[in-house]
Amino acid sequence: MFDQLGLIGCGLIGGSFALALKQARLVKRVVGYSKSPSTTERARQLGVIDVAAPSALLAVSGADLVLVAVPVGACEATFRAIRHGIGERTLVMDVGSTKGSVIEAAERGLQQKLASFVPAHPIAGKEVSGVEHAEAGLFKGRQVVLTPIQATRRTHVDRAAQLWAGIGARVLQMDHEAHDAAFAGVSHLPHLLAFAFIDAIAARSDGKHMLGLAGTGFRDFTRIAASDPAVWRDILLSNREQVLLQSQAFRKALMQMEALIAADDSPGLEQAIAAASRVRAAWTLPADQPPSAE
Repeated sequence: MFDQLGLIGCGLIGGSFALALKQARLVKRVVGYSKSPSTTERARQLGVIDVAAPSALLAVSGADLVLVAVPVGACEATFRAIRHGIGERTLVMDVGSTKGSVIEAAERGLQQKLASFVPAHPIAGKEVSGVEHAEAGLFKGRQVVLTPIQATRRTHVDRAAQLWAGIGARVLQMDHEAHDAAFAGVSHLPHLLAFAFIDAIAARSDGKHMLGLAGTGFRDFTRIAASDPAVWRDILLSNREQVLLQSQAFRKALMQMEALIAADDSPGLEQAIAAASRVRAAWTLPADQPPSAE
């Protein structure tokens, strides 16, 4: 059990983490801070945090566990703000969807406290944001990827793995470069495509009429387009190299299918569709893992 969680960012993910720890009796007290005082106060009213701190530094002072749950673009400033409040035994984690940029931010921001940092990425979320939507069970059955670096103290990695497992997550470890390449393909690019697809329809003069005709296939394909704009702006920009590589691969595949349609190549088009259908049919989420915004 941890004595105190210093929570920086009292939104959906940070709030759900705090609630999960409380439900599992893994923390005695939660002190929270958000950039918006009204958000911090709302988190306190909802019982997500026990104490509202006036600054990030005061939120982590005395904490033996710190979670930085802010957009990846805000991580470096946050790390700098909390550095002097981190003790030798303090475990510090983030929840960003990209790891390379966050690790660089931690190196610059945490400096001599870098050994306490365990980069983490919970594969969980919703299309909606805000502490009002936080729930203790958000991470149950979900994967959490840890990408420790050479400077990370091994005991902190073990504590982080045990902590996430203690709230029901399935923990795995991987290199941060491999992480960013993989999630550019299975998470970041799909969000980019969903955003662009909706923008393309909305730009049409008959776009509203088209949306009125859409059914469940459209709903399923575009669900993630309702995700938080600021969060996904930072994710796409911080992992731009890998996202653009994945986008180029997608463009190639799309052009190949367009060529089959243009050539009226019925057998070739059916073969391409069948190949994709087989891959998708063979892939399944764990039975206890509901859809996520990630």
